[in-house]
Amino acid sequence: MPLPRRRPSPHRFGALLAGALLAAAAVPACRPSPRADAWAAAPAPIDLAAQTAALSEPGGYFDSDNLISNERSYLHVVGALKRLGVRGGAYIGVGPDQNFSYIAHVRPSIAFMLDVRRDNLIEHLLFKAAFGAARTRVEYLALLTGRAAPADTEAWRGRSVEQLVAAIDSTKVTPASEAAARAAILEGARRTRVPLTEAELATLSRFHGEFIANGLDLRYTSRGRISRAFYPTLRDLLLEHDLEGERTNYLAREEDFQFVKGLHARDLIIPVTGNLGGDHALAAVGRLVAARGERVSVLYTSNAEDYLMRDGLFPKFARSVAALPRDAKSVIIRSYFGGFRGAHPYSVPGYTSTQLLQSLDAFAAQQAAGTPSYVELVTRDAIDPRPRP
Repeated sequence: MPLPRRRPSPHRFGALLAGALLAAAAVPACRPSPRADAWAAAPAPIDLAAQTAALSEPGGYFDSDNLISNERSYLHVVGALKRLGVRGGAYIGVGPDQNFSYIAHVRPSIAFMLDVRRDNLIEHLLFKAAFGAARTRVEYLALLTGRAAPADTEAWRGRSVEQLVAAIDSTKVTPASEAAARAAILEGARRTRVPLTEAELATLSRFHGEFIANGLDLRYTSRGRISRAFYPTLRDLLLEHDLEGERTNYLAREEDFQFVKGLHARDLIIPVTGNLGGDHALAAVGRLVAARGERVSVLYTSNAEDYLMRDGLFPKFARSVAALPRDAKSVIIRSYFGGFRGAHPYSVPGYTSTQLLQSLDAFAAQQAAGTPSYVELVTRDAIDPRPRP
């Protein structure tokens, strides 16, 4: 996940954001300010376009559109998050919609989708538009895949995710349903007021076209590597379960979908372009979280740390993470793909990825002692996500 060679250009902050970031300078790096309760009770309104611009840096390259995750194990930490009491605060995550499942369970007050690709920001505007236009889960999934939703959508609020999947699978795309879905998504994306060029609008349309053409058979693909048949489809991800055997995707329960929809409605899921090991984005997000009197509850990195180590950017990333406001329950969620390195002690048979947890306090202490190897990073101080006997 290489960083662009240019340094980030200066950003023009609005008066409110500038004040917030200046206030953050006085906040201790690792703990919320004493005024946290006051800030949290009445946070400043969010201007999505202004925040996205102020927090972002120039985009970089990755060899996949990454429209959906290739981490079939993504829900394996849900039970551990509950046991550890990881709740509320601010959420920071990379990649597409697997973030919504973590958000649905942690219930943060604000979330940041931070990814090196500008295209990831565009995809999140697509998701935001679908959340805004849909009243229920089945409408959301129908809009995303260009299908017509069932006529009695209200009756679907209590249906299972298996029933949602069956409904989408049994519904064909028609010219009328595709046109209606595309129009709703385009209108919703424009309503965000995040400036998009004609080329970026074309990218949004192309991404939506992939969901429409492939439906629930959509799969992660790479440009620089051969496609892996073991990567999960969108259907697989929707029907995945946690280590307790429960379906815990954000579309598994109407109340989880509605929570994420509510954050989107208040512009509290903010897409940001930036490298985790860059000079600006992650540090700026941390300062804004501190200025709001919050702490970071979850930092989801997928396997980006592997790329950061290869590119020599890990020390900068580690410093930014150590400066994030946090408490004893704050965690990193990461994904490990063993490959030539071998299986992780917490790997689950039948899964090519392993979902891992580490407390942010442990990470900061680990980095203070010296940068470990990638294998040491993902094994030392890892929290066992498996259910207790």
